[in-house]
Amino acid sequence: MTSPPFRAEHVGSLLRPPALKAAHAAHRAGTLSAQGYAEVLEREVARAVGMQEEVGLRAVTDGEFRRSSWFGFFFEALEGFGLAPSLFRFRDETGHEHAWQTSYATGPIRRRRSICTEEYLCLRQHARGLPKVTMPSPSALHFFRGAQSADPAVYPDLERFWEDVLQVYEAEMAELVRLGCRYVQLDEVPLAMLCDDGIRAQVKAQGADPDALTRRYIDAANRVIAAKGADMTVGMHLCRGNFRSRWMASGGYAPVAERLFQELAVDAFFLEYDSARAGDFTPLAHMGRDKTVVLGLVSSKTPELEDADALKRRIDQASRFVPLQRLAISPQCGFASVAGGNLLSEDEQRRKLARVVEVASAIWS
Repeated sequence: MTSPPFRAEHVGSLLRPPALKAAHAAHRAGTLSAQGYAEVLEREVARAVGMQEEVGLRAVTDGEFRRSSWFGFFFEALEGFGLAPSLFRFRDETGHEHAWQTSYATGPIRRRRSICTEEYLCLRQHARGLPKVTMPSPSALHFFRGAQSADPAVYPDLERFWEDVLQVYEAEMAELVRLGCRYVQLDEVPLAMLCDDGIRAQVKAQGADPDALTRRYIDAANRVIAAKGADMTVGMHLCRGNFRSRWMASGGYAPVAERLFQELAVDAFFLEYDSARAGDFTPLAHMGRDKTVVLGLVSSKTPELEDADALKRRIDQASRFVPLQRLAISPQCGFASVAGGNLLSEDEQRRKLARVVEVASAIWS
């Protein structure tokens, strides 16, 4: 492929290096100046970009090193948001659950400054490859609290909430276009969670319709995508939750596949497929013929390195539903959706990214 998505891709976040974590702690403690922290940050971003390019990735990110989490950074840049408990919880292999805080609109939502543009400009200075910008889909600002996502005294009608949210996204996309950004990825968790029968039942118990939410979230994302530049590629990454190797949902894509894969105006889907929790490839039969599918076959949650031949067999299986020329491979998610990161080492992370490139080269070179 001469334009993104490339055959070997990376979703976005990387493990925060020890030096960056130490600098962040020192800055918060008041023993390192803002300038000193910025210097460490830029050095570590440059090192992360170099690592991605050394393993052979053609599109690179800044590792999301400036962010508190995959979507917290977004609403933290806006006026009108505070925190409140999520109605959904993370879980792990042992069945333990983890509660967490999500966004809650406490006042009129306004974009008080650019959100992703500083990251893009700094990344562009370090990258020889194509810089990729990631941002949460609009659904993330609504789903985790549903009808309780905004103070009713501020937003008695959630239609006004949605309008204010989408105006923020349109302004951000317009600025990225102006700066020459050519590659944007929307990170989408709610639509993937709506593949889980248990989550769908929970949504219904809260008084909402899972299918109506699916339509709402697709329409919202399409309005953001409509603001893209003529030479910009937009992908969507679907994830069932990624917090310290935990997740929030399970289930194959069938409940949302037909509408999502046919109606969403993205150029590519980055689909989680690293475990049985994601189901099989059958729902890919609904994939629009103009879409590229990036198969997230390599786990960012576990340290074990995937077998190259096993990955090739899985790509062959997927090609029964989507032609091989419209497939690519990546990890199933980023390695650090929150600053703490998943339970593996930087070396294991690097070897997994190198394995992605190795398998892509063997199949498509």
